[in-house]
Amino acid sequence: MQKQSDGVLEYWSIGFETHHPLTQSIQLSNLCCVGETDVCVLSFFFSRLFVSILVVSVIGFTIPFGVLAQEQIVVGYDGYAGFQGPIWATKDLGLFDKYGLPGELVLIPGSARGMAALISGSAPFVQGSATAPLSTYLRGGDVVVVAAALNKFPFSVVARKEMRNPSDLIGKKIGILNFGGSNDLAVSVAFKEWNIPRSAATILVSGGAPERLAALMTGAIDATVLSPPETVAASRAGLKILANLSDLNASFPQTLIMVRRSFLANKRETIKRFLRAYSEGIYEFKTNKERAIKVYANRLKQKDLNILEETYSFYGPKFSFPPRMNRGGINNALELVRQGVEVKGEINLGQFLDESVIDELEREGFFKKLSNPRTTK
Repeated sequence: MQKQSDGVLEYWSIGFETHHPLTQSIQLSNLCCVGETDVCVLSFFFSRLFVSILVVSVIGFTIPFGVLAQEQIVVGYDGYAGFQGPIWATKDLGLFDKYGLPGELVLIPGSARGMAALISGSAPFVQGSATAPLSTYLRGGDVVVVAAALNKFPFSVVARKEMRNPSDLIGKKIGILNFGGSNDLAVSVAFKEWNIPRSAATILVSGGAPERLAALMTGAIDATVLSPPETVAASRAGLKILANLSDLNASFPQTLIMVRRSFLANKRETIKRFLRAYSEGIYEFKTNKERAIKVYANRLKQKDLNILEETYSFYGPKFSFPPRMNRGGINNALELVRQGVEVKGEINLGQFLDESVIDELEREGFFKKLSNPRTTK
């Protein structure tokens, strides 16, 4: 299990873990509470109400007492890939505190869990890709996108070393993380641009990026989609990078900030402060390579400078500043979501995306001031 720095709450598929010295470790196999006081082992159904109570309880331990008197936020994110850079930078560069909004990051692996945490109110902000919130929205869920940091697929197609062209994928086994996610859509969109029927290859669920890389190296699959730093490891192992999917014509909202629309209505100033911090995090990440690499080194637990530099070179230029969504990309996400959600009538995507706070910051000259500190009010 990977760990983060002190004070960062982590929410794993098997439970919660925080590394603050005052906190206990809470594992959720059947809810086994382990700590100085050997509390309990309970077996019961994992519900959204329980998630809300547990997050609030653990956060109480995690955040210093003096901060509790201020407004504080919990931000969910969904993995350890380079496209998480914006939210990592916002936290690690002290930008939440700069804008008077103490924040804690919560690792929530799996888009469905992220949406459960968002809708329940456990995490009022969640960073993730478009498919899960769009599916939730189409089912009547209270979710809205307020910013987008990455509008391109952050993947490369990696294949066995003897494969040279996308056409070599025909008849082969391609491993993805899961069906219905951005991995799956990336493969579909790439095949469409390459004029290859999706049915021409066998698509398999093959685990996370490390597992897929291992499966590729052992020959269990013929190709997969990976992001840095795994692509660097793949190249070093002699595997072939067939294509960088960020070079496709198609866009995709990979890194978004979602909130509940009711939260936007009632806590607009909180969201505005969050987006100031988040936008500055993106700007710093794009323009200050040294600081960005330090963030990656800490978060990815990576010491190899070459890997860190390649990871930064891949992602840094692709982040969007200001953090607006590419409208074409949302249609690609919708195409995938339609396969699993019965949609009746016309879809109002205007209710799914609300950039009014970004618009307000633009009118106030916030983004211009960041990019040119000498700009006067």
